[in-house]
Amino acid sequence: MDWMKIGSALLILMMIIFLFPRARQMLKESPEAKPGDWQGAILPILAVVGFVLLLIVMV
Repeated sequence: MDWMKIGSALLILMMIIFLFPRARQMLKESPEAKPGDWQGAILPILAVVGFVLLLIVMV
């Protein structure tokens, strides 16, 4: 194993260790989803999927 791979693996591990407590705090303090929130998230996703399908069909 190359020293560069070991260094990269250590940096990724340190990043996960430092980000995990903050991510846990963000999940704990995030607001609950309301019924209209899901529609606001699904519509842009469907628009992107439709656009990609249109591009596939055109090729």
